[in-house]
Amino acid sequence: MPPLVKVYEALGAIGDGRVRIEDGRRATVTSSDGSKTYEVETSADGREIASNDNASYWQGYLGYPAIAVLLARGFYRAPANVTDALAGVSWKELNRRHKNDWAATIAEVEKALEQSGHDPDAVRSEAESVLSFLRAIGPVRGKRTRPPSERPAARIH
Repeated sequence: MPPLVKVYEALGAIGDGRVRIEDGRRATVTSSDGSKTYEVETSADGREIASNDNASYWQGYLGYPAIAVLLARGFYRAPANVTDALAGVSWKELNRRHKNDWAATIAEVEKALEQSGHDPDAVRSEAESVLSFLRAIGPVRGKRTRPPSERPAARIH
């Protein structure tokens, strides 16, 4: 199972509108900083899923793009107040700053949620419900595909 922070990231991707359903099997998810686009394929029932994000490829657990696609396809419906609360979070920057200390990242996000008038306990509860859903469906990893490289920054002349 993925760490809880990956569910937060997936909920944020939904809130940001970074998930694009291509067809009945394929979807793409843009990273929070816009530097990468991940490709995700799911079976019709959502049980088999393949994604070329780093977590899915290198760590072997379901990464946030795969989770976000399952949510976008309606296998689990997260309430809008939760996805909206996590919109606009710069996950890559936070994870780098905290050296992938997921608990520290979540703590900072929850503090920001509270400061912006959102309920961090409701967000955490929903993220834990998504993890329970993932345990229940027991997704099987599809083919492994290397993650994309970052797109070079546009040059200004």
